[in-house]
Amino acid sequence: MKIDSIQNGIVLDHITAGKALQVYNDLELNKLDCSVAILQNVKSNKMGKKDILKIDKEYDVNLDVLGYIDPDITVSIIKDGQTVEKKKLALPTKLVNIKKCKNPRCICSTEQEIPHIFKLTDAENRVYRCIYCEADK
Repeated sequence: MKIDSIQNGIVLDHITAGKALQVYNDLELNKLDCSVAILQNVKSNKMGKKDILKIDKEYDVNLDVLGYIDPDITVSIIKDGQTVEKKKLALPTKLVNIKKCKNPRCICSTEQEIPHIFKLTDAENRVYRCIYCEADK
């Protein structure tokens, strides 16, 4: 299989195998008017298998969404066919409007203008809690 290189855009590499579609959906890449390549179960010496996303357009990717889904993703910025920047991710300490509180009585669930905000309370186990009601995500 041959996937051409991109001239200007973003490559999301080292995605845990099977998570590329979640990344695609959570970043709402279906709304872009450009080519997006999803490569799944690509052989990797480091990971065994991995997924890759190639976005053939300059795009302001939400690093908090990526860090929440998989903090091991590498974000490569491509300009004129060359990698000009690589970004490593980490678990975000705060999530704003990325996920919704599952507590139906929480103020952010009942009041539309209140943002859904979660703080990282346990990095080792990747536990986030709502700042309003302490429900976990």
